[in-house]
Amino acid sequence: QVQLVESGGGLVQAGDSLRLSCAASGRTFSSISMGWFRQAPGKEREFVSAITWSDISYYADSVKGRFTISRDNAKKMVYLQMNSLKPEDTAVYYCAARPGSTWPGADYFYWGQGTQVTVSS
Repeated sequence: QVQLVESGGGLVQAGDSLRLSCAASGRTFSSISMGWFRQAPGKEREFVSAITWSDISYYADSVKGRFTISRDNAKKMVYLQMNSLKPEDTAVYYCAARPGSTWPGADYFYWGQGTQVTVSS
């Protein structure tokens, strides 16, 4: 089992930056891959970014070049640095985990409760 708790969301203006954090507990953190997903009102949840246990990272095209995912295995933390935020980035952001490796489209088995990010124009 893996428990995930996100933090760092908030209300910002277009062009601003935010850093989301996800604290993990339970299973050995270094052996799991972590992902960030988001869900905007009226839309399906979508993949944002992921990082494997070996630090290989993936990004959705919509955030490539603006968002950076990172992890700290010693602290059992994963981060999402979001720069140049746009109103279309407004969503609830979820942290997720899965054992072993990951790839775009992979299923995730553990989810946090989400943190709201609102970007005003």
